[in-house]
Amino acid sequence: MARDRTPLRRRTRAIAVFVAALTVTGAALAELPASAASLPQGHDVSSHQKNVNWSSAKARGARFVYVKATESTDYRNPYFSQQYNGARSAGIIHGAYHFALPDKSPGRTQAAYFVNHGGRWNPDGWTLPPALDIEYNPYDAKHRCYGMSKASMVGWIKSFSGEVKRLTGRHPVIYTTTHWWNACTGGSRAFASNHALWIARHDNADSGSLPAGWSFWTFWQYGNRGGLPGDQNLFNGSQIQLRRFARGY
Repeated sequence: MARDRTPLRRRTRAIAVFVAALTVTGAALAELPASAASLPQGHDVSSHQKNVNWSSAKARGARFVYVKATESTDYRNPYFSQQYNGARSAGIIHGAYHFALPDKSPGRTQAAYFVNHGGRWNPDGWTLPPALDIEYNPYDAKHRCYGMSKASMVGWIKSFSGEVKRLTGRHPVIYTTTHWWNACTGGSRAFASNHALWIARHDNADSGSLPAGWSFWTFWQYGNRGGLPGDQNLFNGSQIQLRRFARGY
């Protein structure tokens, strides 16, 4: 994810390779088109991108964006308003995401902080559901799962999700990698039925597999270099379906 306090992630491989690999897992909302060029393009940004030129991003193909709002309960993206509101003004569907630090405070507490500082949702067709970014601990390599047991991690995510649902009416989209999910939750299947998956895959380390429980991805972050500011993403469906997803049906 485009984070504010961590180094760049792995380099991007050819997009066509991954479209072919992921096609076998099924399709979200509709059958996956033969070419990724027909999928709505998007990106995610944080304070690294500062004041984004949104009219330029729209002209270069941006149809949606996720903007970092918060991290734990002690960080707010200082560029959030310019990025989030600027995207909407340019005619780009926008959403907010929270970077989780599960070892710092309960899921419910971080969810409330997130919603109160940008993570809200409304069914206007322009606002994506809130998103939870949960991945390996970027601050402590010895505790990559934040020193938590698999059961505790699943409980933390349930707590976060339940509070977001209570406050916004939508379950959060879950951004993660297959490797993290299987390692740190034990391959939990508790979320796949009602949480959209935002899969992060920048190389072929996971051989096209998805986290346990999910049979398709809704968003795919495939690289951190491309034509749009921040990380590059695709939506697995048509533009009409993207708008429907934003509305909540």
